[in-house]
Amino acid sequence: MLRRSITAIALAVGVAIAPQAARAAGEYDTPPPANLSFQGFFGTFDRAAAQRGLQVYRQVCANCHGLRLVAFRNLRALGLTEEQVAAIAAEYQIVDGPNDEGQMFERPGRASDRFPSPFPNERAARAANNGAYPPDLSVMTKARHYGANYIRALLTGFQDPPEGVEIGEGMHYNRYFPGRQIAMANVLFDDMMEFADGTPATVEQMARDVTTFLAWAAEPEMEQRRQMGIRVVLFLLILGGLTYAMKRRVWADVKH
Repeated sequence: MLRRSITAIALAVGVAIAPQAARAAGEYDTPPPANLSFQGFFGTFDRAAAQRGLQVYRQVCANCHGLRLVAFRNLRALGLTEEQVAAIAAEYQIVDGPNDEGQMFERPGRASDRFPSPFPNERAARAANNGAYPPDLSVMTKARHYGANYIRALLTGFQDPPEGVEIGEGMHYNRYFPGRQIAMANVLFDDMMEFADGTPATVEQMARDVTTFLAWAAEPEMEQRRQMGIRVVLFLLILGGLTYAMKRRVWADVKH
């Protein structure tokens, strides 16, 4: 757990530097509030939305973006059964080894494995994406300015460039991306998938769902931390009340 936290902090710091540099290269629209279930002091993760977001990630985002800090077994926290988690893990091929002959080999994933990267290394990733490097999404909602609001806005912010605006080769116009030009193409389209619970797969719905999933992936302990915070506040309020009552009782007979 400590190792994961240290890795997450390091990754977040590295990714957080990028938007500041990009901001200097051009302006962008401020992402509007997404009003998602987990936002706010008493917010909690919508499990149904997070499960749909997992589906969006696996069918769309995972083609380019990794999730290397999340283990398959962590998906149990979203309400998935052990059998469902094992089935999802088995769909991935994990590099393991070396074996008795000293060779690395591939095997079906297990619940204890983490989501593998879609590319073996950064050069391979850039070669497959016209020189752009798709970042890992493990802590993206914490690393980006505006957090979850940014992710949801980015996924719905693709549009034709305004008249007179020139777009670089291989770039796409997105009004929420710093500089308003992004290498990633629009990847969400209405009715491109079917959700098991029958929720209509609109662009807005898929963007909100995958944002919820990524917010959970970045901070799966958020709900427990908030619950502990509420308990601490209540304890301090009660302690403060008792202390004040004791003070009044002790000094009640003392003339001022």
